[in-house]
Amino acid sequence: MSLLNVQKLSVTVNNGRKVVNNISFELNRGEILGIVGESGSGKSLTAQSILGLFPCRQTSSILLNNQELCGLSEDKWQTIRGKKIGFIFQEPMSSLNPLHTIGKQIAEAILVHNPCSHTSAQKQALELLKTVGIPNAAQRLKAYPFELSGGQRQRVMIAMAIANTPEILIADEPTTALDVTVQEQILDLLLKLRKKMNMAIIFISHDLSVIRKIADRVLVMKDGQIVEQGPAEKIFTAPKNDYTKTLINSSNIRKNIINSKNKTILDAQHIKVTFPLKKNFWGRVTSSIKAVNDVSFVLSGGQTLGIVGESGSGKSTLGLSLVGINRYEGDFIYKNQRITPSNRHNLCSKIQMVFQDPYNSLNPRMNVEQIISEGLIVNCPKLSKAELHNRVIKAIEEVGLTANDLKKYPHQFSGGQRQRIAIARALILNPELVVLDEPTSALDVTIQAQIIKLLQQIQNNRGISYIFISHDMKAIRAMSDKIIVMKDGKIIEQGSAQQIYNNPQKEYTKNLIRAAC
Repeated sequence: MSLLNVQKLSVTVNNGRKVVNNISFELNRGEILGIVGESGSGKSLTAQSILGLFPCRQTSSILLNNQELCGLSEDKWQTIRGKKIGFIFQEPMSSLNPLHTIGKQIAEAILVHNPCSHTSAQKQALELLKTVGIPNAAQRLKAYPFELSGGQRQRVMIAMAIANTPEILIADEPTTALDVTVQEQILDLLLKLRKKMNMAIIFISHDLSVIRKIADRVLVMKDGQIVEQGPAEKIFTAPKNDYTKTLINSSNIRKNIINSKNKTILDAQHIKVTFPLKKNFWGRVTSSIKAVNDVSFVLSGGQTLGIVGESGSGKSTLGLSLVGINRYEGDFIYKNQRITPSNRHNLCSKIQMVFQDPYNSLNPRMNVEQIISEGLIVNCPKLSKAELHNRVIKAIEEVGLTANDLKKYPHQFSGGQRQRIAIARALILNPELVVLDEPTSALDVTIQAQIIKLLQQIQNNRGISYIFISHDMKAIRAMSDKIIVMKDGKIIEQGSAQQIYNNPQKEYTKNLIRAAC
């Protein structure tokens, strides 16, 4: 008999639109059910409906141990949430209270369902922190959320979710914002907890590689409906639905390696970036950190250099230094010309950057035409309005949008479309080198594939060079001819893409590749 039985579940929003439409599935005790789909597919709403956070339609049924959950009063739901069903939210920094210590928040989750003393709750909180692998657990009880790393905050969320030994744990994108090695640790932890507590898990993600690692069975959702479900291995090796095939194929893009015989376009020599941590009364720096420490590399024309590493490795700092945002020591030599403060303005049209989050990097008060044309107006002031407009149309069409989009504003576009606008803004000055800082990290897998294919097409057509910065080894593999692996501000390994993937020398590189597979 199934632990959870969901039949004909539908969720309707205020405008009457069904965001979850007549879906049915079962969950057995000790089983991990993966729910995969892109943004807007209804996977998170499905999970929240199981917790009673969205009302079910009258025709829907959610049975937990044969107890009907649809239609329960709020008082009765309080005995279910946290007690029988635990929930891990996607972004722990938003879910944890910044004003309370970790120990107090875990103890609160215990006290809601168990009448015990605060001392007893604190002892249980300590044991929970040890269970989820928090180092120095006794000290961390007094820490605040901002004092923990992203992986540690996610472990705290897991500790709160399992505090009352629930029968079901719902994990909503629990690894999305984490580095691949930290992601691997969280997945291992969930598997251990499942085995130890015989707990069923509903694991929600848009990342197919994560779902494949952890799930026993998989539901594939699109537009509020289940398009395919079955054993995980069968879904990934023999998918039947075209949408499932598209998702799987989107995560398997490979790069046609360019063994460029072109001249060197960029030579970075002994780059160092230091950030001050403390200053004394007179303003002198007394403590600092080297974010980039003696980094050197060479990039040929028409090639892509992938820079990979976890958060804090210095990869983005290096890219920002190249375009003049960070101060640095050492030399960037562009086509045999040393980049200096005096000549940087003349070279800025040749070296452009696409930032990680287009929503923050695009001015919300400017329409698309104004955003794309801004750099052209500054660098080519003699262009007529007609010439300027024609150049903007050409740029927007090259990235797959149309002239009809020019009068729209950033908030009127999807994440993938906004990234296309950011790429068009960089391309309009006809650069020879583009720095791409995590351009696909916030996108769904199919949109990631579209952006990667677009960048590959532009490179083939224009012959431009890329520096592609990412923590995602799959994206790095899809884009790069050469790869640099960074850790703690230093290059620990570099070489051709084939060499790094097929014969990595460093254990850190091996762990990155293993975690991404």
